[in-house]
Amino acid sequence: MLKKLVPSFQMAFRALQGHFFQTFLSILGMIIGVAALVGILCLIDGMEQFAKDQISQTTSLKSIVVTSRTTKSENGVILKKDTFAYITPKKFIALQNDITFKTSYAYLISTQSNEASYAPTNKKIISLLNGVTAITHNKDKIVAGSPLSEADILEKRKVVVANKLFVKLISPSDSTHTKIGSKLIIRGEEFELIGIVNQNSQSPELFVPITHFSDTDLKDYPPTAIIEVEEIDQVGAAKEFITQWLRKEYGAQKNFDVMTNGFRVEQAEQGFRLFRVIMGLIVGISVLVGGVGVMNVMLISVTQRTTEIGVRKALGAKRSDIMYQFLAESISISTMGSICGLVLGVLGTMATIPIIKAITKIPFQASYTWNTIILVAIIAVVVGIVFGTYPALRASRLDPVEAMRRE
Repeated sequence: MLKKLVPSFQMAFRALQGHFFQTFLSILGMIIGVAALVGILCLIDGMEQFAKDQISQTTSLKSIVVTSRTTKSENGVILKKDTFAYITPKKFIALQNDITFKTSYAYLISTQSNEASYAPTNKKIISLLNGVTAITHNKDKIVAGSPLSEADILEKRKVVVANKLFVKLISPSDSTHTKIGSKLIIRGEEFELIGIVNQNSQSPELFVPITHFSDTDLKDYPPTAIIEVEEIDQVGAAKEFITQWLRKEYGAQKNFDVMTNGFRVEQAEQGFRLFRVIMGLIVGISVLVGGVGVMNVMLISVTQRTTEIGVRKALGAKRSDIMYQFLAESISISTMGSICGLVLGVLGTMATIPIIKAITKIPFQASYTWNTIILVAIIAVVVGIVFGTYPALRASRLDPVEAMRRE
């Protein structure tokens, strides 16, 4: 078959060179369709990559999050449980001791609303009060002072770490470093500010040893356990280990939800995959229009070259030889249209990105992947075969005597 295909494509290119401008105008619709498809796919790929980067910056994909299941659902109705299990600091320490895999950090956190007072001025700030076992994972974000230590937790010391927003609200004019050692009144008790952390938070926050929270506090505000493994490929095994440990300590698995942040990436990928398919189908209509143009060119070519076809058949050419020749021409035309469309689509996205950046003020980039190039190659072959088959069959079925009479 290869011996027939190579000469067929050689003849196809010679035929197209003789009518190149006519061919180009006829497949202009396909060029525009492929360019639109390439541009859409590159922009969607860029949006997907941007979303993944944003998720990776705000959440760790190596973290396992354990939360108490405080509600139950029956017949489509959600009801809050009267009693539910929650992880206490003592149990969390036991979990940490039993963990067999390497972790980057692990901590327990319970969050509630609170009104704290800045002792020197008695200024009150409504903030989020976080009871934690440690915030050593934020050690690199400490901008002044020091983080909570293990001794602070175990000895129930009255120390607190605040985020920059809280410090700014209590006294905007002073330097953050001058606040270290200041006194804060939290739930009627005096705490010493020992550290200031730089967190991406829209609210003022305070961090105190979770040992200051009573059992009633932990029940009203169930703690969340966050464990980060060192390697992302350990996430699955770590999640299974934690699930089994909770089942052993608390009974049925329905007491807790064990989640990883990977599901956010999966959700984003699903959304963009659906968007990609929908937009591909919409823009694909233009490619079909281009395919109709290819068929039109081939039918005109068959009509104009009936004598040539008759002579070739008279000289011994088989029906398959004629069919291969016109299929080769069809594929060549669609390939040229696809390549031109690919170049035009890439150039179009390059020109569009600065405009998008100027309007949205977002550092967004289009993504050019091999998947797009492979898709364009598939389109070129499929369109060439689908829309070139009928003209090729029509040419191969011409009677040589009748074909030569038409001259």
